[in-house]
Amino acid sequence: MPEGTFSTLEIDAAPEALYDVAADVAAYPEWATGVKEVEVLESDESGRVDRARFVLEGFVKEIRYVLKYTHHRPNVLSWVAEPSDDLEMLEGSYQFTSLDDATEVVYSLTVEPNFKVPGFLRRQAEKQIVTTALRGLRKRVTEEHQ
Repeated sequence: MPEGTFSTLEIDAAPEALYDVAADVAAYPEWATGVKEVEVLESDESGRVDRARFVLEGFVKEIRYVLKYTHHRPNVLSWVAEPSDDLEMLEGSYQFTSLDDATEVVYSLTVEPNFKVPGFLRRQAEKQIVTTALRGLRKRVTEEHQ
């Protein structure tokens, strides 16, 4: 079983604002590094994304997959990938915890590609994805709430 990676960052914004940016997956190509394309496939009655197709710029090739989302606004947004040619498994989450004057964001990610990648490279890629995602989220929420 893959170990996964997580990282934590405090961001000067309310959990609701951070959740709303993270849950707007259709906008990821505008701010999430490496996300080339997103297509929302299904939404619930509230307009929240249930399923979305992603195309990522990979290290060696484009990676394509569909994510299924679970929403617990404003505290947790989680996802799991459907079976695909490129991924054996992918699951992750954002957790938002209100602090006195900021929000602690924990991003967790576990990826197991369907092609050979040495474990240390996979872990390094996960860490880069997690760190870049948190920085991108902070930048995006700051731009939207100025």
